[in-house]
Amino acid sequence: MRHFTSVNDIPDLKKALEVAFDVKKNPFAYTHLGKNKTMVLIFFNSSLRTRLSTQKAAMNLGMNTMVLNVNEDGWQLESEMGVVMDGNKPEHLREAIPVIGSYCDIIGVRSFARFESREDDYNEKIINQFIDYAGVPIVSMEAATRHPLQSFADLMTIEELKTKALPKVVLTWAPHPRALPQAVPNSFVEWMVKAGMELVVTHPEGYELAPSFMGDLKPEYNQDRAFEGADFIYAKNWASYTSYGKILSKDMNWTVDARKMALTNRAKFMHCLPVRRNMIVTDEVIDSSDSVVIQEAANREWSAMAVLKMILEDNF
Repeated sequence: MRHFTSVNDIPDLKKALEVAFDVKKNPFAYTHLGKNKTMVLIFFNSSLRTRLSTQKAAMNLGMNTMVLNVNEDGWQLESEMGVVMDGNKPEHLREAIPVIGSYCDIIGVRSFARFESREDDYNEKIINQFIDYAGVPIVSMEAATRHPLQSFADLMTIEELKTKALPKVVLTWAPHPRALPQAVPNSFVEWMVKAGMELVVTHPEGYELAPSFMGDLKPEYNQDRAFEGADFIYAKNWASYTSYGKILSKDMNWTVDARKMALTNRAKFMHCLPVRRNMIVTDEVIDSSDSVVIQEAANREWSAMAVLKMILEDNF
């Protein structure tokens, strides 16, 4: 594996899970792989779990790490080609990326959807420029359309807690005051389908995900019906794909509460965090013994470490 931007970059998902569970049991067994190697973590957007877990994963493997918060620690960076750079962005990614690549062995990049152009976001203009120009392996720490390290950790969590081979997993939209990208739900659908889970996606009309991610899956517009018999409930907000980047609803009837969880098969509650309490989910649910959001977040370290281990073994 050279780059990691989606589940499709992993040659064997079952083997990748085995690697993740192995490094979770033996976090310092592979420090030789990263010795005298450096990872640069570049953030175009803020982060808590992603920064800490990915940096810790690299350190567990013996790597040096450097963190760059773009627009805070460095120059404003231009990403469009062919523009006259007479504005507030004095440096272009076309030069910045290969320079960064010359200082390190692996680059992690976090860059959200901008909601300015669906075409640009879904063509992944930022992370693909890193792949094209850096000359080193690139790891997506969340891009415009996917968040694969999160989805890998989500799958780990489900594998650890499931009580049957193919549990019923429900991805449910929930209200939020801001327009959020589709990266987490897109990626979650992609990973669950690849893993062969029984997946149901439920949301109000107008919040259909991109056909390229949904494939043959049909959305369930009745949230109660979707929750019936579920083993895992994954709550997440996203803005509209069809009316791109727009908030079409803030309907609090979609908030995950105890009544809805009672329809499930004592389902585990999941969320990628940070979570808006009493909008996405009530206090009663997220603070219950069936909430696994902390375990899910902790697994971010091991999903990142598994990815880095595979890249180090395949490229160095």
